[in-house]
Amino acid sequence: MITADQLLAHAIGDYILQSDWMATEKTKKSIAALAHAATYGLPFLFFRPSWKAYAVIAGTHFVIDRWRLARFVVWIKNFLGPRQACLLPSDGVSAKSYRDYAMIGRIRHNYPWSECRGTGYPPTTPAWLAVWLLIIADNIMHVVINGLALKYL
Repeated sequence: MITADQLLAHAIGDYILQSDWMATEKTKKSIAALAHAATYGLPFLFFRPSWKAYAVIAGTHFVIDRWRLARFVVWIKNFLGPRQACLLPSDGVSAKSYRDYAMIGRIRHNYPWSECRGTGYPPTTPAWLAVWLLIIADNIMHVVINGLALKYL
């Protein structure tokens, strides 16, 4: 279902053909997301996809990138996954270990969407890690959808 050619087409479309303007504006302006989705789809033309497959590849890329849908998938995964102790942001205390959290006494087991809306990760996740994990989740979403579209449509 997923081939090296498809991964290469994804990488070219998502990274090589995406301009700085597209990258910085696609979550703010539909025209930028549309331009990105259109250029993203170009490398997939080498596969001679059906018009339905091509529409799914470009269309879902527009929707996923425009509204940064990967962050919702990440948040749901984190919300439903195993719980970890974490400080409330209002505590204003910096803890370095689980023991520190337990000693403070104010522990919450998951974060609401309002505190995770940027990347889907809680504010205690280092920014560089949250961004990279979001990018990886986004790429996996695209690759799986593209593979399914190319195989079944």
